[in-house]
Amino acid sequence: MGHRVLCVDNDEARVKTLRDGGVPIFEDHLPELLAKHRGKGVDFTTDLGSAVEASEAVFIAVGTPQGDTGAADLSYVEAVVSGIARHINGYKVIVEKSTVPVYTNEWISRVLHRHGVDAQHFDVVSNPEFLREGTAIIDFLHPDRIVVGAGNERSADLLRRIYQPLVEGSYYNQPGALPGACSASRPAKLLVTSAQSSEIIKHASNAFLALKISFINAVGNLAEAVDADIEDIAAGMGLDRRIGPGFLRAGLGYGGSCFPKDVAAFHWVAQQRGVNFELLQEIRKINETQKDIFFNKVLSALWTLRGKRLAALGLAFKGDTDDIRDSPAIDIIKRLLEAGATIAAYDPAAIERAKATIPPSAKLRYAEDIYDAAKDADAVLILTDWKEFAEIDLARLNAAVRFPIVIDGRNLYKPQQMLDHGFTYVSVGRPASYLAQQGKPRSLAL
Repeated sequence: MGHRVLCVDNDEARVKTLRDGGVPIFEDHLPELLAKHRGKGVDFTTDLGSAVEASEAVFIAVGTPQGDTGAADLSYVEAVVSGIARHINGYKVIVEKSTVPVYTNEWISRVLHRHGVDAQHFDVVSNPEFLREGTAIIDFLHPDRIVVGAGNERSADLLRRIYQPLVEGSYYNQPGALPGACSASRPAKLLVTSAQSSEIIKHASNAFLALKISFINAVGNLAEAVDADIEDIAAGMGLDRRIGPGFLRAGLGYGGSCFPKDVAAFHWVAQQRGVNFELLQEIRKINETQKDIFFNKVLSALWTLRGKRLAALGLAFKGDTDDIRDSPAIDIIKRLLEAGATIAAYDPAAIERAKATIPPSAKLRYAEDIYDAAKDADAVLILTDWKEFAEIDLARLNAAVRFPIVIDGRNLYKPQQMLDHGFTYVSVGRPASYLAQQGKPRSLAL
């Protein structure tokens, strides 16, 4: 887009990795873009002061983890704002990129004032990110919307200038521009609001997406109870343009670093303002219950778990990322180990991160691939929706396992397809299918 970007972190090892050409996270297109721009338009440093002094806009992108009360922990934001305050040498726009509760913009201004920064030397703007892990680069360059919460035209104009190549469409005509939904004739849309509205837009958006996931999972539980198929139901609902098909996938529930903490933080904000928003609590309850339901599916399919050998396909909270934070897969694996099962786990990207959380042991082995994990398994569990897991050689899988049982927490297969390949198949929101002793397909609701 033509800007110069200084990336600051106090983790010296991470900065060194990035300077040396490494990429510390799994994200499509990121290694190629960093290789293209490193040392030219993008530099990495631990020197916050020099970066602030050299910049017009300072984006705060630190973590805001969930605290014990459900509120977002803003201590990292406060710490970096204090550091910024010591190096403001002219007018700066301080941009909230981290996910923060409403009125954080005012608190940032107060911290800057307390450090003696003249009000004429800064403005605080909210510019929430709406990036999905695994597709973050394309989501940034081809956004559904760019939201800017500004209190005056001066700061709003700077953000307009920053995003001008996307909003006016010039980026999309550049050689090497990554393709996506936007184009020069259909550029990105920019919405300017108040800072408070912008802050709420982020939390409300994530809470609504979490609601869609929990809603379809609740409907899936009802569908399964009456021998209906949640995949057909979701397809029928998604054809309604008012609803849309996105996030209507029944499964183990949501995880990751955003939805769990953002729903909790949004609920906390509502409580602090005296607003009854118990719907957010129900979203969280349904999501947690979904893991219990899946665990019971495994138990029902295998009768007992002690001594069973299980293949766990998936560790990340979703496909196309190595992020295991609040991963339903990790939670399920821990519970299966506690129940006495032995597990061989495989994930295309998240194994190293998982080892730090659940070290290898006599009960847990990290496999080299799908079929290594499935060798002599009493059942195969699909826990993450990697594309690779939707394209398994089912004949080879059947030959590898001890018993042909697949318990699919992501509904990656059609029941009849699994029956045709000789598998007992248990999924979410659909009747379980198994081969009768005579070899004829039958259905059983578990």
